[in-house]
This record gives sequence, C-alpha cells and structure tokens, in this order.
Amino acid sequence: MFGLGRSPRRFTTVVTVFGLLATGAAVQAATVTPAAAATPHRILFDNAHAETAGNADWIISTSQPDPLGEDSSPSSETDWTGAISSWGVALQQTGDYSLDTLPSGSSLTYGGSSATDLSNFDTLVLPEPNTLFTTAEKTAIMNFVKNGGGLFMISDHTGADRNNDGEDAVEILNDLMTNNSVDSTDPFGFSIDSLSISSDYPSAISDSTNPVLHGSFGTVTKSLIASGTTATLKPADNSSVKGLLYRTGYSGNTGAFFATSTFGSGKIAFWGDSSPIDDGTGQSGNTLYDGWNDSGATNAALALNAAEWLSS
Repeated sequence: MFGLGRSPRRFTTVVTVFGLLATGAAVQAATVTPAAAATPHRILFDNAHAETAGNADWIISTSQPDPLGEDSSPSSETDWTGAISSWGVALQQTGDYSLDTLPSGSSLTYGGSSATDLSNFDTLVLPEPNTLFTTAEKTAIMNFVKNGGGLFMISDHTGADRNNDGEDAVEILNDLMTNNSVDSTDPFGFSIDSLSISSDYPSAISDSTNPVLHGSFGTVTKSLIASGTTATLKPADNSSVKGLLYRTGYSGNTGAFFATSTFGSGKIAFWGDSSPIDDGTGQSGNTLYDGWNDSGATNAALALNAAEWLSS
C-alpha cells in the first residue's frame, strides 16, 4: 500500500462475489482476488457535509460511525440501511475492506487522534457533499491525498443545493480543488462543469489494461446520467488526468463523466452524478431510484473497481 505504510498484498485465493439488487438478490457474478492475511482496505464515507439533506440519502448505513453496528456480516443490501448500502455491502462481503462513516457534526482531520481521522484510512469517499469544507478540512483532504490517500469525489448537477445554503456539490468540489492551502493551481488537472444534463448513458473508453474499467468486480461499459454533470480535463496542468467515460458525443478533454488522476502519492476519481450509486432504498420518506442496477449501465462494477483502485 503506497504512501500509507501498508504491506504489499499477496494473492492466493479466488472467490466469487455477487452484485446486489435493492431487494438483496444476486444479479451478476464477478471474480474477485482478495488478499490473504492482509490488513483490510480502510474506506471512510463522508456524512458530515449534508449527504442526507433534502431527498438525498448518500450513506451506507444508519449505524454511524461504524456500519458494523447495524450488521457485522450483511448478506443482502437491506441488512444495511442507506441509499448506497449496496455499495457498502458489496465491499464488506469480500472480507477485504473495513468501512466507516464520518458522522454528521464531525469534521475531516488528518494527523489527529480520532478514530475517523484520515490517517486511519486508505480512501475517502465524498458522495455529493452539500456544505463547503472548512479551510482546515480542505488542508486535511489535500494532504491526505498528497501523502498517498485515495479520494473519490461524486458530484451532481449544478443547482442541486439540497439544503438551500447556496452551495451545491459542483461548487463545493471545485472549491476544494481551487481554494486550499496545499495546492490551488489545478492540482488534479480537471474542473467540474456547471451543467445539468438530464439523461445520458456515458460510454467507457477502450482500454483493456485500465484497472477501473477492467477490475476485479467486472468490466465497465456504460454509466448513467440522471441529472448530472461532467468535467473538463486539463492535462497541461496534470498529465496524469484521464477520462474513462464520456457523455455521448464527447471525447478528449471535454464531457468526461468519470475521470481519474493522481496528486503527490495519492489517487483521485471523479464521477459526475450521484444517481449511479443510488440503490433505491434508504430512509423513510425519501424518494430514491435504483441507478446501481440500471439495466443499461454497469454502475456497480464502476463504483467497486474504482474503490479498489483508489485503496490499493
């Protein structure tokens, strides 16, 4: 594990993990090669920045900060409650991940003593944040990535201000990248577009060696935009930036719906919509939609492969 003091993974066993419907049914088999006797990958899902505001429900489990408090051995998606519990349960079932949630009212830190300090994790997932990160939090996130952490940024369309504070995920994530004390000169090599794209199925580029598109959890062919946005890539600022899925009719540096990059010793993934991670279940009263198992896309494989790449 680069940058975080983890020992290299040693592969000895092949197991089969199944994608999960919102009902808990198995839908697609994929070969996964977990590490034997290795420390599980540690992933922190943020819920301290209004990820459940309005009609959103971007949590893996209502038991916070430890989803294992709800069910330590989930056998189906409904064993954990949250609109992205399918994602969490699929990772948990491999036996190769340790998942936690940064609860509401907390702050992101790096180098501190709390159990949810970023120094205790390999990857931070920001599933459509709806409040601005503080100056200290932006410093913590950027240093975490620079020193080897993985950062998964999931946006939504412009104007998706779920808590009516004047900020949406597009503005919040762009602010993280352009207004921080570590490196504000386009550190990741892309900016998020202020767009509201109503419907599209972005296609994956042809790259058989890419670990996100062709990872342990399956092959990625398409994703889903159900009101989302894209990114503009700037390889002159960071040559590692790479678009993996593009809005229909776009390629190159424009219209990138899913992109990856590096910064220092760390890795970054960007996804332009929260709809693909929505499994259709969550807290009572919210109207949610099952994008995770959308028949026209391979969203589950994309989310899981990206989390594996970021954490390894």
